[in-house]
Amino acid sequence: MALHFTSINSGSNGNCYYIGNETEGVLVDVGLTCKEVEKRMLRLGLSIDKVKAIFISHEHSDHIKGLAVFARKYKLPVYISVATLRSSRLSLDEQNTFNLKHNQNIRIGKLDITAFSKFHDAADPFSFTVECNDVRVGVFTDIGSVCDRLVTQFKRCHAAFLEANYCANMLANGRYPYFLKQRITSGRGHLSNAQALDLFLNHRPDYMTHLLLSHLSKDNNDPILVEEMFNSVAGNTLIKIASREQESEVYFISNTTEAENTYFFDPSLHQPEQLNLF
Repeated sequence: MALHFTSINSGSNGNCYYIGNETEGVLVDVGLTCKEVEKRMLRLGLSIDKVKAIFISHEHSDHIKGLAVFARKYKLPVYISVATLRSSRLSLDEQNTFNLKHNQNIRIGKLDITAFSKFHDAADPFSFTVECNDVRVGVFTDIGSVCDRLVTQFKRCHAAFLEANYCANMLANGRYPYFLKQRITSGRGHLSNAQALDLFLNHRPDYMTHLLLSHLSKDNNDPILVEEMFNSVAGNTLIKIASREQESEVYFISNTTEAENTYFFDPSLHQPEQLNLF
């Protein structure tokens, strides 16, 4: 059994990532409106019925904007730390809300999700890996600095969403006020292109086939620049930019010798009337 994964959106305007197998999936963050997530999943041919749980990394609005409505509408369990929930000020169904702890492993059907703490300027931030049949996809964004926990998990991933938020030169010479530049580079803000590249160069496993560079700054980065940086050293790893404007394609990964284009989408099977978009 393989994993399918996609970025529904990635950036300061909203973050949402889907990872799943043939029968179930999870969302990491819901930073777009419920209606927008529905529209994008429909375009991708991903059934919301397969979503079995939502995992929340932290309480910033670009990660939780649509959470309450989406979870309530589809009666989905939400995994979120107590501190994050308190800071979010969201009203969630208490009977369907579950606490996250560092190094916690959660089983959702045949998916194994690992949550671990990270450095970010939030109440209790987490990163995640999702595993099925010894195939692992990581979601590593909103990270102030690379720590041993991140390195350990990154080394185990066949694919990953990895933050490459800013170009240091663009940020230093850009229009952001001093306090915001300090926040971004503080060690609890975001990863720069250089920091992300260093992690990739020094800790990428030989079997990593996909890297989606994520949460790029609109003002302090250049997608073409970042993609060229990573492609120059990527080897057999496919490098893609997770867009801040639209969903990415759905990628497929398996630990077998199956072809990577096994995923097939027939639009006739996914008509709008299958979803209530209103």
